Amino acid sequence: MARTWLSIKVELLGGHGEELWPYPCRVLAVGPTHTFADLATAIDGAFARWDRAHLCQFTLADGTVVTDDETAEDLLGTPFGPVSRAPLVLGRARVADVVKPGDEFSYVFDFGDDWTHACTVDAAKVDPREVVGLVPKVPTPTWGWGSIPDQYGRRWDGDGSGGTMPRRPAGPHPMYGGGWPAATPEPVDLKELRGATYRRDVPAILASIEGRDIDDLLQHVGMALQVVLSQDPERGEALAVSVLGRLDDRGEVGDDVLTEDLLAQLRGTPLAARQLAVDLSDLGSALSGDPAEEAGCLDLQTGEVVPAVLLDSAYVGEDDVVDVESEPDRWLWLERREAHEQWNDMAEFVARQANADLRRRLESAIEGKGAFRRFRGVLHDEDLVSQWRRFSDDREIGHARAFLAENGIRAIPTGT
Repeated sequence: MARTWLSIKVELLGGHGEELWPYPCRVLAVGPTHTFADLATAIDGAFARWDRAHLCQFTLADGTVVTDDETAEDLLGTPFGPVSRAPLVLGRARVADVVKPGDEFSYVFDFGDDWTHACTVDAAKVDPREVVGLVPKVPTPTWGWGSIPDQYGRRWDGDGSGGTMPRRPAGPHPMYGGGWPAATPEPVDLKELRGATYRRDVPAILASIEGRDIDDLLQHVGMALQVVLSQDPERGEALAVSVLGRLDDRGEVGDDVLTEDLLAQLRGTPLAARQLAVDLSDLGSALSGDPAEEAGCLDLQTGEVVPAVLLDSAYVGEDDVVDVESEPDRWLWLERREAHEQWNDMAEFVARQANADLRRRLESAIEGKGAFRRFRGVLHDEDLVSQWRRFSDDREIGHARAFLAENGIRAIPTGT
């Protein structure tokens, strides 16, 4: 038989509140048809577990989880951390289809004692007849070391051949401490998400959201999920549940309205309100301008935001002025947000800054007269402009959504 099987080194990092060292290890040969459920059973057998009535899961390097159906649904619904990638199911996902030589992934057995294993796929594939002596029906140990107890009394790879015990690392293994994968999730590319939402491109929407940090853009993500739920409810349901939890936890202006809209779509129950396709970013910007100036109005037929300058013939001329008096029921006059509401957005952004010195600079900038101008100056100096725009734009959309709801209107996504 050709070398078609994976050789996977499985090191037991610890569990039951104790980190082990040296790490006990078993090397398993895994065939092309074996599932992660087969691998989990083999690992549990190799590490002498007789009570196996516990949950387990694998976690891949990109954060993808492999577990049972029920646990996967619970994980997708969590309101914390980066939004989950679509999970894989233990009994259906084949190991060889998911990982390749050189990959690393973790395996945790018993969600309580958390017996944690680091799994490393060897760079070279193996022939099971060579390493096992036959072609087994299940993943099978081919080598190993460490006290479980170990058959030959070895405590690490190479023990008994004259080598010395490896030096214990200064800190815990990253998989054991819960800090793995260590990479910080990338934030959603807002331009990519808005484009996919406008095009109503469900695969592109999902690709722009899954595995990304979405917590500063929940209103944008909510609009995108409204598109997904309208076209492919099954694919959007798990993501919507996760976003609903995050909206409830965040509780900003307009989050409750978006929650109601998403729940109505999930349940298939229409909202008792007028629906209008509105560009909430445009509307949010109009509402968040200078409170001393007129904001303009909203065309209730087209959803277009008409700035105040187009309503004044002195600026645009009689031929180009928008006539709102002839059809008063067609227009909704916009009301600027109060200055203190916009200041609160700045204060919240400042409070979330982890760097104490930067936070103090921003706190000083937003005190007293000229706060908005000084705040923009610090943003520019500290290269925080794009971060602030993402944050503030999502807050503006929430206010726009709430403003419409107060006037008996629910926003639906615009686009082709």
